[in-house]
Amino acid sequence: MDTTRTTSARRGPTGADRYLPISDHGLIGDLRTVALVGTDGTIDWYCCPRFDAPSVFAAILDADRGGSFELAAIAPARTKQFYFPDTNVLITRFFTEDGLGEVQDFMPVCETGEADRHRLIRRVMCVRGSLPFRARIAPRFGYGADPHTARMLDDAVLFESEALTLALTATVPLECDGVDVHAEFKLTEGQAAVFALDHIGDTIAPRACPYTEADREFTATVAFWRTWLSSSRYRGRWREMVHRSALTLKLLTYAPTGAIVAAPTTSLPERLGGGRNWDYRYVWVRDAAFAVYALLRLGFTGEAEALMAFLRRRTNLCGDGPSGPLQIMYGIDGRTDLPERELPHLEGHRGSAPVRVGNAAADQLQLDIYGALIDSVYLYDKWGQPISSDHWDGVCAVVDWVCRNWDQPDEGIWEARSGRRRFLYSRLMCWVAIERAMRTARRRGLPGELPQWMRSRDEIYRRIMGSCWCPARKAFVQHEDGDALDAAVLMMPLAKFVSPTDPKWLSTLDALTADLVSDSLVYRYDPRISPDGVGGEEGTFSICSFWYVEALARAGRVEEARLAFEKMLTYANHVGLYAEEISHTGEQQGNFPQAFTHLALISAAFNLDRALG
Repeated sequence: MDTTRTTSARRGPTGADRYLPISDHGLIGDLRTVALVGTDGTIDWYCCPRFDAPSVFAAILDADRGGSFELAAIAPARTKQFYFPDTNVLITRFFTEDGLGEVQDFMPVCETGEADRHRLIRRVMCVRGSLPFRARIAPRFGYGADPHTARMLDDAVLFESEALTLALTATVPLECDGVDVHAEFKLTEGQAAVFALDHIGDTIAPRACPYTEADREFTATVAFWRTWLSSSRYRGRWREMVHRSALTLKLLTYAPTGAIVAAPTTSLPERLGGGRNWDYRYVWVRDAAFAVYALLRLGFTGEAEALMAFLRRRTNLCGDGPSGPLQIMYGIDGRTDLPERELPHLEGHRGSAPVRVGNAAADQLQLDIYGALIDSVYLYDKWGQPISSDHWDGVCAVVDWVCRNWDQPDEGIWEARSGRRRFLYSRLMCWVAIERAMRTARRRGLPGELPQWMRSRDEIYRRIMGSCWCPARKAFVQHEDGDALDAAVLMMPLAKFVSPTDPKWLSTLDALTADLVSDSLVYRYDPRISPDGVGGEEGTFSICSFWYVEALARAGRVEEARLAFEKMLTYANHVGLYAEEISHTGEQQGNFPQAFTHLALISAAFNLDRALG
């Protein structure tokens, strides 16, 4: 990707030009947290020491108050950004009249030993000619609300706030003004400088990172990612994009628990200037269950096993609260309390307030999560490890609850805040929960209330085919006795509820294509026809676009599916990442990158490969 922006140019005094577009970022991480690095060399987002911790750098949400780590050539430059092949090591190159430089950004992955260090390393090199560089390290702790001091200590600068201390070391001279740190230096061809930012804890002391250590850490980090990716079994047509999606899903994994966050950011707007800004740094049962499928398809059984263990611990709760035996989402450590609040002191990305932390949707009833969960159990039992007897007891309790409660109205997959309805997708996934449990029981000879399960399964089927079919639209619709279309029904053939060539389904596919598809892009629904209680417009939903590809392929429209898939690939950013949505101008919108989108890409690629033969 080319850009003529420089660090100083985009940090103007006012206006949206202080912000890079959401898509102008790459991602690095250490399986506990991540950082977003802009194409101009600035780290705009970083939470320490874990995904859901308060931010240290959040300039992507407020260019003035959020904090950032700038590192760039001083001269006007074109920049290009790419990943070191088959890794999550990010390289940003600066092309100037006098030379070529690059910044190598990575976070060492500590599987043992100093797992709490959370070291962020930035190695800047002059590749050709000579270049002057500038660095400005300006953390703003606690989402920009907590005061801090910066002081020199031997060879390090300590950034100290009440809740968090970070240490900065560098191989070039630093200037500290008590709050921020600055540096200017010049490199000639072959020279390099290293900056390292460390999380300091009770047992973790500041430690310098000389060039030789940075080189060892770089080599070890590259080896870690390449070794991990070598387990992939995917050999299809879209290997580069599928592997980038797999690497992204791994980056979104919280190693201590095996949880996968929906996205590593909060409040990136689904529409500029709108209010659809949410915190996605949590584990949605739905997203996690779908991730199990994607990981198993690629051969990453260890990650699928860890994620299943996280979900299994939730299944065994089996209470009966307002959202049923499961919450729709959990903290990365499994906690259930995720209170939502606004941060009015932050202006939001390009002025798109409010900025929210926490997520009130955790208290919603979304019946579809039970189908996603039990389907993941079925797939893991089939392709991974056989289910244990204790786990099966938990599954039976969940399925029994579904049989008693599937007919409730709920908020649905799209987390509507306009009141509960009897959504088709919720019914569909309740059917999946029961049907997959029956398959597992019969294949393994496991006990279960099969006659009752069968009666409930068949009743759901008849309800959907009767009350969710609209003769006037000749289509399955969003909720019972309505006429609005919803892209979630694309899951009907994918979940094996209906034949992909059933006349009613083909008619539905045509209706969805006419009303909700723009080129290859798919809207979830029309909020003007189906008010969701949030207000405002949104972009197309990328996961729905990949569902559309699968639905076309399964319906035998393989060439259409392939073209739609190839078009979707053009909407990825310069390093193959996707946010949640795509605007009418093709820009990425919403939290970034989104696990749901990348796991849907993997599924679409796998099934399209199979359809093409």
